[in-house]
Amino acid sequence: MQWNAPDVPDPARVHAQLIKSSSTGGAPTAAEARFYYNQLIALYSRSPSTIPDALRLFHHLPVSPNAASWTSAISALTSDPSSAASLFLSMLRRPSLPTQSTISALLKILSFSSLYLPLGLQLHSLSLKLSLSSLPFSGSALIGFYSKHRLPSDALKAFDEIPNPDEVCFAAVIVGLAQNHRPAQSLSLFHEMHAGGISSTIYSVSSAIRAAAESAALDQTRLIHAHTIVTGLNPNSIVGTALLDAYGKAGLVPDARQAFDELSCGGKANLVTWNALLSAYAQQGDATSAKQLFDEMLQRNLAPDEYTFLAILTAYSNSGLVDETQNWLNEMRTLYSVEPGIEHYSCLLGAMARAGRLDEAERFVLEMPFEPDAAVWRTLLSACMVHSNADIGRRAAGRLLELDPQDDSAYVMLAKIYSFVGRKGEMAKMWTTMRDHGVRKEGGRSWIEVAGGVHVLIAGDRQHERSSEIYAKVRELEMETGKLGYVEKGGEGVWEHSERLAVAMGLISNGGGTAADGQPALRVIKNLRICGDCHEFFKYVSRIIGRDIVVRDVNRYHRFEEGACSCKDCW
Repeated sequence: MQWNAPDVPDPARVHAQLIKSSSTGGAPTAAEARFYYNQLIALYSRSPSTIPDALRLFHHLPVSPNAASWTSAISALTSDPSSAASLFLSMLRRPSLPTQSTISALLKILSFSSLYLPLGLQLHSLSLKLSLSSLPFSGSALIGFYSKHRLPSDALKAFDEIPNPDEVCFAAVIVGLAQNHRPAQSLSLFHEMHAGGISSTIYSVSSAIRAAAESAALDQTRLIHAHTIVTGLNPNSIVGTALLDAYGKAGLVPDARQAFDELSCGGKANLVTWNALLSAYAQQGDATSAKQLFDEMLQRNLAPDEYTFLAILTAYSNSGLVDETQNWLNEMRTLYSVEPGIEHYSCLLGAMARAGRLDEAERFVLEMPFEPDAAVWRTLLSACMVHSNADIGRRAAGRLLELDPQDDSAYVMLAKIYSFVGRKGEMAKMWTTMRDHGVRKEGGRSWIEVAGGVHVLIAGDRQHERSSEIYAKVRELEMETGKLGYVEKGGEGVWEHSERLAVAMGLISNGGGTAADGQPALRVIKNLRICGDCHEFFKYVSRIIGRDIVVRDVNRYHRFEEGACSCKDCW
């Protein structure tokens, strides 16, 4: 009698038939039984409630376990790395050697906590001895392991050890580098993969889009977008959401909306997609559009989550609408049963700060149901710098330095506050204290894309190959803005701020022209908050050049158009 496993994914029924067939004349051979039992362990492992059954079955197998048996049992212990590691050590004491699948399964389990990094390193060493680390399946698992442990250089080394990487290996390293903020390397490997004739996947493409967005490479984003259409990878919810997010981060909300509509019309827009578009509106401070989209979500019977409300709160906070932000913070719990976290409370703090309600903001920080973190105190301190409040600023800086004595922003912002209010002695003391404690100010960096290439400009740096032209253009803008009434208040060094150098780089690279001539906006990303002097300067520059200037700083987007900024001087 031939034994056949039923086509029913119910492990109990499969198990029952296997036991029944084993007691009749049609029992499977030992090899067949081992295969079926391995499949049964995998079936039991699919549900958390039946994982104990999977392990019980493994420990009572009527046949000797092979490598696949051990791998299935180890894979069942996803939420218990210690037990998975112990089971793996037991395997090493038996005749069955680990396979690519075994190594990959355990590396995946060990990727979720830094406590298991040493064990993962030992597993890498073992895979080298077994000649498994250079094979695509286990090699891609090693790349993922190092990437999740924030070791991108080691992930890249693991990739380089694979002589014939396939699309899975390339996807793993492109994803890992993008997630670890190595956008240039991620994009480089994506292009290497494409040049080598290796197929793209939704994971490699979406991560390449993410890398392009992080590095302000809008042209690269558009090229990859075209690639997804040619290869048939778009529309896809993962790829489409990545494109939506990229266009949103570039400040191109209409393009983001178009990507959203394509997914929505195709029935592929999920909650992550909706949240991504909400975030695009939020970064622009477009509370009206964010509210309209939220209402549309509810009409589609989508339940908002904590990320939905973070986007909504950010939109109102960036608009400086304190009462509305307060209402949304209350309603997310009372009407939608979503518990707010510290990041949601920070949005209300930001709204108070932008509105200049600093006394109220300080009380709010001290009374909110979370221990204020560095980001909270930094937000309050930044507001004190904008509104020249030295007393609250001093207290906020003190709390910030208690959390991190090496936080350069505390010294820098408090020194600027003292400068604004004319307390030069205390300002000098802050700079001296900062120097005595060995704290160095983080240098300003800005990125701008020119002709498909991304240029990095560093404040005061003259190493760029077009440095003389860049600085000449800055001086030219200095004279032109002065004719319109702009007065520089920040001193000589402000003219060398990285965002000014980036805008100058953009201007000298396209031969002039205005928006009317078809010239696109100049798009700059900065690693720090744009200073008040540069913010005012760009208002004048936008009038002179007849083009929009879009600056994405660490806080929000600024679109300078015809002498005004979209942030309404509130950032």
